[in-house]
Amino acid sequence: MGVNIGAILEPKETSLEALSGKIIAVDAYNTLYQFLSIIRQPDGTPLKDSSGRTTSHLSGLIYRTTNLIGCGIKQIFVFDGKPSELKAKVIKGRSERRKEAKRKWEEAKVLLPEVAFKYAQASARIDMTIVEDAKRLLTYLGVPCVQAPSEGEAQAAYMVRRGDAELVSSQDYDSLLFGAPAMIRNLSAARRKATPEVIELKELEEKYGITREELVDIAILIGTDFNPGIKGIGVKSALKLIKRHHSIEKLIAEAEIEKIEGIENYELVRDIFLQPDVNESYEINWGTPDEEKVKEFLCEEHNFSEERVSKALEKIFMPKTNVSQRRIEQWL
Repeated sequence: MGVNIGAILEPKETSLEALSGKIIAVDAYNTLYQFLSIIRQPDGTPLKDSSGRTTSHLSGLIYRTTNLIGCGIKQIFVFDGKPSELKAKVIKGRSERRKEAKRKWEEAKVLLPEVAFKYAQASARIDMTIVEDAKRLLTYLGVPCVQAPSEGEAQAAYMVRRGDAELVSSQDYDSLLFGAPAMIRNLSAARRKATPEVIELKELEEKYGITREELVDIAILIGTDFNPGIKGIGVKSALKLIKRHHSIEKLIAEAEIEKIEGIENYELVRDIFLQPDVNESYEINWGTPDEEKVKEFLCEEHNFSEERVSKALEKIFMPKTNVSQRRIEQWL
């Protein structure tokens, strides 16, 4: 879910055409959850192959990813590693909510399909089979995958700061807290449903006269994946408090808040964002898309329509023109 700081942000709309030539570090788990939640049958049932294996995520990857490649956008998928122990409560809560959503979906899908779909979306989960299948397809498409030791958004933000990518793609805002200079939302959304929008950390800092460290403290006050936050404090109130006191320590010392329940571990949470565990020796290996392997994997193993997969791949392997040749050469 990430931190809810959207109310103080002013995203700038952009377009896929404007992003041509950009290298984007994609929060893989966030993107897979999008596909698993949205790409479903009318009653909420995920897409499956003849063996009953879920393929919604593969559908999203082949059609959306090739579309972005066709627009000249280079993607690096960054996968989560082991979560922090501070996230255990959040993970448990999410698991329980998914189980409850699945129960309600099963009850509603016969009589109330429009309600069932909502519950079905909330029941989406990622397991290692989904992750490994996603990595396999991305590799066949020539898209590099990077494994983070912990938070994928932290790794992606580090890669942008290092200059190996220009934006982090995620629906959550945590990458800003991890220090990403810029992030993009709605990159994988269908054009008719959402417009891609960019948020720059420097603009946010300059607009409110705050530092990244102060932004992290604002997030801690309202709640993150690693702490619940102080009940009753929203992002705008937290912004005013931190602008006045500049840190949680001073806020507590000057008795601006009576209770610190929900932020007792603020120093540990702050360190997670400001000094995240990242892989500094990652490799980015661009490959040439392998049409044969993609079709073998999707069509033969997972029953995808060969005609539809071929059309998706045409976005990469277009008739020989200067434009298409340039797109292919971007991968090499």
